[in-house]
Amino acid sequence: MHDIRAIRGDPAGFDAALARRFLPPASSGLLALDAERRAALTALQEKQARRNALSRQVAQGRRAGEDTAPLESEAAALRSEMEALEAAVARLESEIRSELERLPNLLDPDVPDGPDESANRLVKQVGEPRDLGFAPRQHFELGEAIGLMDFATATKLAGSRFVVLRGALARLERALGHFMIDLHTREHGYLEISPPLLVNSAAVYGTNQLPKFAEDLFRTTDGRWLIPTAEVPLTNLVAGEILGESALPIRVTALTDCFRSEAGAAGRDTRGMLRQHQFRKAELVSITHPDQSEAEQERMTGCAERVLAALELPFRRVVLSAGDTGFGSAKTFDLEVWLPGQQAWREISSCSNCRDFQARRMNARFRAADGRALTHVHTLNGSGVAVGRALIAVMENHQQADGSVLIPRALWSYMDGIEHIAPA
Repeated sequence: MHDIRAIRGDPAGFDAALARRFLPPASSGLLALDAERRAALTALQEKQARRNALSRQVAQGRRAGEDTAPLESEAAALRSEMEALEAAVARLESEIRSELERLPNLLDPDVPDGPDESANRLVKQVGEPRDLGFAPRQHFELGEAIGLMDFATATKLAGSRFVVLRGALARLERALGHFMIDLHTREHGYLEISPPLLVNSAAVYGTNQLPKFAEDLFRTTDGRWLIPTAEVPLTNLVAGEILGESALPIRVTALTDCFRSEAGAAGRDTRGMLRQHQFRKAELVSITHPDQSEAEQERMTGCAERVLAALELPFRRVVLSAGDTGFGSAKTFDLEVWLPGQQAWREISSCSNCRDFQARRMNARFRAADGRALTHVHTLNGSGVAVGRALIAVMENHQQADGSVLIPRALWSYMDGIEHIAPA
């Protein structure tokens, strides 16, 4: 959500920022509504002042035995006019909010210009794709050959974009999630949270999934929403709160199932586990002082990178371009892992700095150390990392010529001594 006062102060700058998102100017329409609202407020205040004066005059006149009917008649007329103005102010504020909530966050100057992922900028690469010495198979080919990855049964149970994992692969998925959450809590200082997987509309609105992305979500018959990511409940822990400055930063993490309709992904990644309606993810969320959010994004991304390094996976970091950056983000780092079966780099984590965009929607603020000023916090979220995609990456990068999969050393203690998964 944007601050109308900031738009009022620099309308040309606001429109230029929207242009980087390939959006038309919006300041003139917003400021016209804002001017109408401010005029209505001024008129309302003037009429309130006149009504207060009339109330005093009526009281004085009654004490003096004077005829106060004309004054009372004027006061009654003012009451009707004030009610009309109050309704106009409420309508205009609703229209302004409706317009603002459709507009994405403004981009950081460091975000490269460009229409899509082709303009993303490489920051660094860690590790090189290995020559496996044989034609690598994709994860679903490996999983089905091993006999532990079953899409047909999942389709019978739930439809497309689901999977049933069995035996050692189910154990490996669980091991990956537990390893991630242990790393983030024990070494990276995140507080583990077990949040609801169903949330209300206010929570989904606060993290900017509503109203724009409703079709990407699953909704229950009683009006709740299945979380698309634990970012939603974790970030909303501070919704409506006034925090002390000394409480910042707040760092929380959760390992949860996530649910997405994948409405915009028709025909994409239809084979395998890359795009599922249900998947597991270790989520990282930080609530920070505005001066700290840039450094916090770097720190958060580093925490996600530690996961990939421990799993002995080649990966790289990119800054998303203007056309590829998400609606609520000012700047996003994507971590991409190499998948030998696809011979491609695929996204496995996104770490985004939303600045005060979400905090304004949630009304999440902190009180400065001086005890006076109230300021919106900055919110950040990142995948630390997507468990299903980590499973894919481990299977494809650690596959052997005979179809078996080696388990990275970091997971051995979570696999009860299993060091490889062999074909049936």
